[in-house]
Amino acid sequence: MSSPDPQVRAARNRSTPPAARGPVVAVTGAASGIGALLTERLVASDEVKQVVAIDERRGECAAAQWHILDVRDPAIADKLRGADVVVHLALDLDLETDPAARTAYNVRGTQTVLTAAAAAGVHRVVLCTSAMVYGALPDNELPLSEDAELRATAEATGVGDLLEIERLARRAPRAHPGLNVTVVRPAVLVGGTDTALTRYFESPRLLVVAGSRPAWQFCHVEDLCSALEYAVLEKVDGELSVGCDGWLEQEEVEELSGIRRMELPSAVALGAAARLHRIGLTPSPAGDLAYTMYPWVVSGSRLHDAGWRPQWTNEEVLAELLEEVSGRHTVAGRRLGRKDATAAGAAGATVALLGAAAVVRRARKARRRI
Repeated sequence: MSSPDPQVRAARNRSTPPAARGPVVAVTGAASGIGALLTERLVASDEVKQVVAIDERRGECAAAQWHILDVRDPAIADKLRGADVVVHLALDLDLETDPAARTAYNVRGTQTVLTAAAAAGVHRVVLCTSAMVYGALPDNELPLSEDAELRATAEATGVGDLLEIERLARRAPRAHPGLNVTVVRPAVLVGGTDTALTRYFESPRLLVVAGSRPAWQFCHVEDLCSALEYAVLEKVDGELSVGCDGWLEQEEVEELSGIRRMELPSAVALGAAARLHRIGLTPSPAGDLAYTMYPWVVSGSRLHDAGWRPQWTNEEVLAELLEEVSGRHTVAGRRLGRKDATAAGAAGATVALLGAAAVVRRARKARRRI
């Protein structure tokens, strides 16, 4: 049989809906948070053929094809067959999760997804970590390029897991030739999120460590989903940082938020944070404090070069964050009741926490005497 006339073929191609020519995309962690937002976005895209949603429970996006299982289950390889791209968003970065359990889930889950994707013939995996992997250091350039060295340590919440995920991402293409791995690193994420950095703005006073040089850069979840979609559609690849353009100095943050500062010497602030975390009074380790002391602003140059632009400014994201946390009361990462918050505001956040720590120590000593 002779092939159709080229003009006939062209007409048929033009009549084929764009989605039919696009990739099949699997999203892990699709039932909630960023995974749910991205799933809805991809389902609505004319450039995506089909969305496969994977989670331990079914989400609300009826247009996706759902598979209910734990991402650590090797059976996930069967669910990924036919997918062109996998976006792995099934991570646990909850402040209240046991650190050992959190690491076991995050690292094992990423290992399993990468191995399963390669076995299923998937050609691209998109991972999401954080710009925190660059580390918050006094000599950081403003802004950091994507190629900047990852100098973070495992001392902040979840950062050790993210660094291990970064290592897995670098090793995967060598272990599985033909597998492309893209890593997206957002700045301080805002939009229905709960992290040590968003809780910083729930405090009655903004803790400022004397001699530090904070620089605040935010990333709205909508912009993160837009950047992830760019990676899914292969408009950009490699290691990508994403955030609002530019940054805010601490003085600008205080002016915009209307929250006054409490300035403390470094030894006092870090020592208190370490002690309070050690005795279990706060969920945030002392390492979290570095990210409020020193800059870790990213350029986002690779996304910009590909034509991507953030839709939110730092000022707009900060305003949304302040609206989200309104009515919440937190000191050193620990949520307080209303009475506690009033006392903390009157006496000073750190004084209140140090007093609470002293009470705990006295109680422990008293129990040992009995």
